[in-house]
Amino acid sequence: MIEMSVWWDSIYSYIEPYWHIFRLLIIIIIAFIVLNLILRVIKRNLLKLTKNKKQAASVTIFIDMLKYLFALIFIIIVVFSYYNSWGELGFIAGLMTVAIGWALQKPISGVVAWLIIIARRPFNVGDRIIISGITGDIKDISLTHLMLDEVGGTIDGEESSNRTVMIPTSMIFEEEVINFTEIDEYILDEIKCSVTYESKLEEAESIVISCAEKIMKEYWKKFPKKISTRPHTRINFLSSGIELTVRYNTITTLRNGISTDIRREIHKAISNSENVNFAYPHTEVLFKDKQNILL
Repeated sequence: MIEMSVWWDSIYSYIEPYWHIFRLLIIIIIAFIVLNLILRVIKRNLLKLTKNKKQAASVTIFIDMLKYLFALIFIIIVVFSYYNSWGELGFIAGLMTVAIGWALQKPISGVVAWLIIIARRPFNVGDRIIISGITGDIKDISLTHLMLDEVGGTIDGEESSNRTVMIPTSMIFEEEVINFTEIDEYILDEIKCSVTYESKLEEAESIVISCAEKIMKEYWKKFPKKISTRPHTRINFLSSGIELTVRYNTITTLRNGISTDIRREIHKAISNSENVNFAYPHTEVLFKDKQNILL
């Protein structure tokens, strides 16, 4: 019994200088467990009030942030209690700040990028942009991410794929950003087709221009005066025919459907024309008459 008492006294004498630290740690652990239980109850009740997946995600993120905040506060309290000096605490806090800053380079860059976006407004919610090779309409600009309604992606062309793409805001420092609608919602579009060298070029140009005007007429009524509503053509010589291009101003978000309607009209008009024919790569064999052969 005496030996047990001596053994306990030796252990107590060893841990006595650190007893206040152990006691504080026990208090903090108990407090953290209680806090965790309280946050779970709060989270469960808040999730019952959410109406969609986005709100539920926001609640989860908020609760997690509270956990990390309290954990950081507990660590600071332990360090301060151990050193019992604000000088050492400041030194430790400085080291932690450097470590956290290094570990969170991307998020911090994202916050800086967000501030630049808010201040300079290179694009806004609703703009159609291309960033990192992804085309989409901006749905939301958060502190760390851009939310895009993807255009294309699963298909060729510029129609919504019904997918949401999340891009870090820090990407504006690394990738070029193309904004379709920074000034207005109108862009120059073009449609190409090839006609044979035997076709009447003036008539072919008239056909493609009239087809563009026919489809765009109703849209152009709402265009501002500064936007041209006159299509124009460009031509290029190819080995299989003349490449004919008609260019016109259109609405950015509707360009795919509009261009399809114009192509449909061009196909119908050229197919019904006697003086204009589509050109395509093919081979023709021409036979001379017998008289020429004998010669």
